[in-house]
Amino acid sequence: MSRLPVLKTYKLFIRGAFPRSESGRTYDAEGANVARGSRKDIRDAVRAARQAGAAWSGMTAYNRGQVLYRVAEMMEARQGELASLCTGEGEVGRAIDRVVWYAGWADKFAQVIGSSNPVAGPYFNFTVPEPTGVTGILPPEPPLLGLVSRLAPVIVGGNTAVVIASEAHPLVSIELAECLATADVPAGVVNIITGLRRELAPAIASHMDVIALDLTGAEGDVAELERLGAENVKRIVRAKPDAESPYEIAAFLELKTVWHPIGM
Repeated sequence: MSRLPVLKTYKLFIRGAFPRSESGRTYDAEGANVARGSRKDIRDAVRAARQAGAAWSGMTAYNRGQVLYRVAEMMEARQGELASLCTGEGEVGRAIDRVVWYAGWADKFAQVIGSSNPVAGPYFNFTVPEPTGVTGILPPEPPLLGLVSRLAPVIVGGNTAVVIASEAHPLVSIELAECLATADVPAGVVNIITGLRRELAPAIASHMDVIALDLTGAEGDVAELERLGAENVKRIVRAKPDAESPYEIAAFLELKTVWHPIGM
């Protein structure tokens, strides 16, 4: 007897779960009906990211590195599925290697970016990096490598993220979300919204609880997104799409300087 296959439904990824858009809308992309996120979905995702921030940033750097390495393991186990939804195995391999590379920096970047500062007086003076907070990301193409290249440096530094997936090629983003959901990434640390960027980008750029905004993959009226982000003095980042550097982590960190008296 022949049977009908169970077709995959591509939903959003918010707070570690896969809800439909609150609007119930979908749009056609890559031959599938994909959830068309709304402003309300953006608000829900930002709320989830904000609530997850304290626990994620409070983890040890070593543990965050282990979580990212686990993400790479899950991606490795699902290479075939990921490759079928992007440009192929080459892109998947590079994306996995990039996650591993940033995982290795988790407990090292503070020593590179921070410092012990010489001062005249009976004090120690230290500069230490701290996460900025909730970060909105518009990743560039290609859909998997572009997303991973912008997401990994954000979360390895202790920030949380709300990602607006590629509009034309969103399926691999949700496939990646399934890797995240099974890789010990705490719920809310990464949230992925699919839909039309012309609707979603202004919503995330103007949200007052989004503290940093990565516009590397933004198109169209980027100046307007920057203007909306300026309302609460968001940190705006526009990087090279294929960048790989500890200073990509630093772009989403605040530097705190601490003075401590030297005891007698």
